[in-house]
Amino acid sequence: MLDFQKPIERMKPAFEKIASNPYLSAVRDGFIAAMPIILFSSLFLLITYLPNAWGFYWSTPVANTLMIAYNYSMGLLALFVTGTTAKNLTDYKNLSLPKTNAINPISVIISSEITFFILAVHPLKEGVDLTYLGTQGLIAAYFVGLIVPNIYYVCVKNNLTIKLPPQVPQNIAQTFKDVLPLGFSVTIFWGFDVIFKLITKGQNLPTWIISILSPLFSASDSYVGLCIIAGAMAFFWFIGVQGPSIVTPAIAAFAVANTTANLHLVQGGGQATHILALNTQDYVMNLGGTGSTFVLAYLFLIFAKSKQLRTIGKASFIPVTFSVNEPILFGAPIIMNPIFFIPFIFTPMVNVSLFKFFVSTLGMNSMIYNMPWTIPGPIGIILSTGFAPLSFLLVVIILVLDILIWFPFMKAYDRQMLAEESQQLVSNGIDGEVPNAISELGNINTENVVTGNGTTSEQNSTLNKETNVLVLCAGGGTSGILANALNKIAKGRTLPLSATARAYGQDMDLIQDMDLVILAPQMESMKDNLQKVCDKYDTKLVTTTGRQYIELTQDADKAISFVTENA
Repeated sequence: MLDFQKPIERMKPAFEKIASNPYLSAVRDGFIAAMPIILFSSLFLLITYLPNAWGFYWSTPVANTLMIAYNYSMGLLALFVTGTTAKNLTDYKNLSLPKTNAINPISVIISSEITFFILAVHPLKEGVDLTYLGTQGLIAAYFVGLIVPNIYYVCVKNNLTIKLPPQVPQNIAQTFKDVLPLGFSVTIFWGFDVIFKLITKGQNLPTWIISILSPLFSASDSYVGLCIIAGAMAFFWFIGVQGPSIVTPAIAAFAVANTTANLHLVQGGGQATHILALNTQDYVMNLGGTGSTFVLAYLFLIFAKSKQLRTIGKASFIPVTFSVNEPILFGAPIIMNPIFFIPFIFTPMVNVSLFKFFVSTLGMNSMIYNMPWTIPGPIGIILSTGFAPLSFLLVVIILVLDILIWFPFMKAYDRQMLAEESQQLVSNGIDGEVPNAISELGNINTENVVTGNGTTSEQNSTLNKETNVLVLCAGGGTSGILANALNKIAKGRTLPLSATARAYGQDMDLIQDMDLVILAPQMESMKDNLQKVCDKYDTKLVTTTGRQYIELTQDADKAISFVTENA
């Protein structure tokens, strides 16, 4: 096992640097910030078009009215992502500037959106074409959102601003301070747009980007391209780096644009043929979480003879059903476990290849809606394809194939764990249960537990000051479990503790109001970037190991003690 781990561990630092790159992080976090827009607008799509699956069609005036909310939210997605991307990069740039001379993020957002509007809006003989303010303009949005903060950074760092006497109120002084950076940003991109259209004979930047990258769109929808994407996410996770944090920024623009294109194809009476979509990643490649671990939790629960693996099955089958699979990734563990390397990497590839076969060969519709990633995968596939009849058969085949792939590896590991447990019983001379590695999910014990010195865990877990805790993980799943456990026991014991959870990159401004930030192990690659933010606000940051983090989500007493020791 050590021979297997060493070459993989040598790769990990390089991939962690990629995952923590501030520009890649700004793209990822900017897109995450816009996810509520995608999910909200999808509700109106479902109301408008999902009844079509049963032969019901709204009248044109009603359908147009229902689509207003979609058109003015999803239809302007790239415009909003320009601002959120710029905001996230601005926050990073401000870490290297004095607090008294920081970049104004509001001004950067305004400047970025004005600039993107100049690049993306295409004039027509009558009116303007707003097509590229939506999903087709996402790549251009990233381009603008990453450059404008750098223009501001150069101006602010070198004091290229309008300075007013100190007697002028601060809010008015800040307004004049922002004039030059905003003016430089808009003028630079205005000039770029004029020259670019002369060179390309009238094409705007988003149109040109799509034409240049169209081969990549096609390649990403091929069997090979889809397998590379699915396998890469699983491989990075296997070596301990949160896979989607590296892969998703590269494919998100394609995935969102493909879903919109699929919807238009169906509305025009055709077939949704684009394979790569956000929900393809969520429900097919990562069925039950990265590595397609949906069936594995149930296999542990039903077929494992090892006490530890059965306990892990009990602890993980509910969260894995809703695509939160850290309990099984760290509990089994799967990460860096050579027994699970093959199924963890190849099951997502098999799933997405089968999905493509159903779409490209059998004529099933691909994903036409963007649904929340926490919907159980089998249900999500059916919903996102608009209740395509073949999707029911696809779900059954995927589940059967996943069981066939995972089962022999699960049994091999179960035999290994059972042998280790038996050996432990023999060596310890104990005739009884092997201590469980993880307690049952959600079974939070809020009663006082007597410790070895006769005191209670409550007495050892008291807080003498108001303590605010922020828990950060990749998607807000396991961090929510830990935050809820902390809040539950704090309420029961009337402790001055308040905890909240976020996905990394979401609402990072909260850190300034926190006493303690707990970083989940899957986001270890972001530790250095997060430490800079915490240092800026004098907030303490603590990290956890995989097994320790899962134990904290299961045992509230341990979680309270952990906070008390580190706050």
